[in-house]
Amino acid sequence: MLGAQNILKQVTLKGDANARSILDLTCGELQTRSMAHDYSIYIRFDFGTDEEKAQQARHKLDGWRQAFRLDKRVQYKMDRQQEAAGAQAVAKPTAVEKTAPAEKSKGKTAAKSASKAASKSSEPASTKPEAAVDGKVGLLVRLYFSSHEKLSEQRWLARIPSEEPFKSASPKIIHQGDADFDSTDNQFETLS
Repeated sequence: MLGAQNILKQVTLKGDANARSILDLTCGELQTRSMAHDYSIYIRFDFGTDEEKAQQARHKLDGWRQAFRLDKRVQYKMDRQQEAAGAQAVAKPTAVEKTAPAEKSKGKTAAKSASKAASKSSEPASTKPEAAVDGKVGLLVRLYFSSHEKLSEQRWLARIPSEEPFKSASPKIIHQGDADFDSTDNQFETLS
């Protein structure tokens, strides 16, 4: 305790300029590294034009992320590629109009139920043609485990491609040293 007080007195006696040089040491290398570039592994899945399988895979990943608390460790983004510019202009179905009028009190409730039924029937019809017209659907998954979680990383790296919606999507695992890693990392960052 006395030694620390003596050093403090000596520092204050020498002046402010010398005190800064003694108290402020130069920092060495940063101790934390960016996990995205040091520890990440990408898995690319190509579902072709099968939007339904891609949505099943997305739903399964969401379930795992929630159940196992993998919010930052397992991230994914959907990669949809349009085949042609004409695929963007999809005709939207029009609402079905009611032709038979009823009484005033029953007419309002019947019109509401008819419009609800028309909107429900038009939703599946509008999503199915879009899935058929759209181009390739891909899923890009980033495993984001730190160095002390290698066992968990290995387990998820083995589990994800072996499950059903992912099996048929031709999984491609991209490690840090692979040639496609930088382009895949840039693609993952640009996807919304």
